[in-house]
Amino acid sequence: MATQQRNTAQRTRKSKSKPPTKCVLGKPRGVIAPRVAKVGVEKFAIVCVDPAKKRSWWMMADFLGQILIDTAAVEHDRPHLDAMLARVRAVVQERGILDVLVVIERTGNYHRATRRTFAKAGFDTRLLHPFATKQYRLPADPGVKTDAHDLAAIHRAAAQGFGLTEQALEEPYLALRMLARHRRDLVEKVTGLQCQIREHLDVAMPGYAACFANLWNSSVALCLARATGTPAKLLVPGRLGLTQILKREQRKFQSPTLDKLLAWARQAAATDEDAAWRQRVWTELDETRQHLERQITRLELDIAELLVKTPYLWLLLLPGINVVSAADLAGEMGPIEHYANANAITGRAGLFPARWQSDEGDVTGSLVRCANRRLRAALMNIADNLTKCNPFFIGQSLVWEKADVDPRAIRVRVAKHFTRLGFALVAGRQELRHECLTGRDSLLRKLLKFYQDHHSTSDQMRSQLETAAEQLTQPAREREGELLHAALSGSASRRGPSSLADLLPLILLKYNVRITRRSGSAPRATSSPTAPSLSAPSATVAASDSSIPAVVPGANSDVTNSMSSSLVGTAASSGSIPA
Repeated sequence: MATQQRNTAQRTRKSKSKPPTKCVLGKPRGVIAPRVAKVGVEKFAIVCVDPAKKRSWWMMADFLGQILIDTAAVEHDRPHLDAMLARVRAVVQERGILDVLVVIERTGNYHRATRRTFAKAGFDTRLLHPFATKQYRLPADPGVKTDAHDLAAIHRAAAQGFGLTEQALEEPYLALRMLARHRRDLVEKVTGLQCQIREHLDVAMPGYAACFANLWNSSVALCLARATGTPAKLLVPGRLGLTQILKREQRKFQSPTLDKLLAWARQAAATDEDAAWRQRVWTELDETRQHLERQITRLELDIAELLVKTPYLWLLLLPGINVVSAADLAGEMGPIEHYANANAITGRAGLFPARWQSDEGDVTGSLVRCANRRLRAALMNIADNLTKCNPFFIGQSLVWEKADVDPRAIRVRVAKHFTRLGFALVAGRQELRHECLTGRDSLLRKLLKFYQDHHSTSDQMRSQLETAAEQLTQPAREREGELLHAALSGSASRRGPSSLADLLPLILLKYNVRITRRSGSAPRATSSPTAPSLSAPSATVAASDSSIPAVVPGANSDVTNSMSSSLVGTAASSGSIPA
């Protein structure tokens, strides 16, 4: 009996907690009741604006709905907008209005002209979602939609607190958002062009694309296809002729690749009569694709330059998050100070299920439909990366898969888990003790690899790494130095070929290379007659007279020397240090 009572008590404690009690109805960012109570309902006016492409419709009424200015149209030019402001001010002075609220329905980009006009004139300007307008119009005027009915619905919604304030987005977040969205748009266009190119190529050269693991990353595939165009023409020059074509185009290749292509050409199916015209189409499309990819590369460098100026740089500590995904999230979220906690982020992104509850019925559905879709897409993209590249989230995903959890629910769980971790990283600006950070690489080394892949100049690399180091705290800088030194030591003991960018820092450490600048001359690399061991690196970089100063100011000497040497090696590999 006692055991049964104890189990019942445990089940009672595990029941769902009651939702927090609301202090006011409506949205917290739209509350106007204290202002109305202060001046009185007849002295509080609401200006309602329903924007369109060429003009906007507007009206003015007090809090109770008594019309002060009847429905009128205003053109989106300066004289008409100034006349609208003058008319509002005249009514305010004539009727003795003490407080004015301007509520504008958010309609694409059409609301920006009137919003700027009222905000610049000093009016409290708020935005209303079109969904709220529709819901307040349907009960009063079902089946009838006009601009006048929409303005009346806007007034009713604003009086109930649905005209919301919006935080202004400042630099660098404004530029980061625009560039990240522009890059995403270009990537989608490149993807569409790749599909078109492959479609025409498969008709002109059937089965050619299947000879390569990655058609777009191969230095041989499109070069030879552009030079020949059909399987029969590929056989004409033979192995020697194909070799001369690739050498003339300065493309790297392996001989077995040419043998594989010649074997394919001998067995390829016959092509259509329009193969020559299809070759012209896909080659012109490929030129457009290459142009867009060069634009994407430049955009990513600009995005990285903006990211290192924000605390979202801390997200790079997580394995599986790169510069592009972190910048995409930073642009869509804006300053982290706009969010009280992680739940505010997931709430804005709509990462919670829809719910229908009435009396005893309580049904939970899929994710809510009304959400910031761009922010949700950025979070879900990061969730995809984490489930593929982060060991902790890979393990969690496998556990959920064995429990027959829906793959879509797994992505949402990972996104919500990341939101809590990301909020703690960005808002706290400190490294967390969490399993997802186990075995992480150096943050600055990840940035360095990004700049190497994008062929950045040494000066650009140096300045941005210094800016990134300023975002880190002193313990984080020391930790970065330890990780960089461990990475360099690991590269020295690793067998097999290594890239020149990885070898040069080790050589500088081994031979105690010192970078100096003489007056009126380019920087030179000098070495000491002694060669210290790698276990105790003594390579130094003169921060006062060097062209490449220490990356992490304030760290201890060993940490600074190891990090500086890594940066010096990269600069040397890019050609800033003469041989």
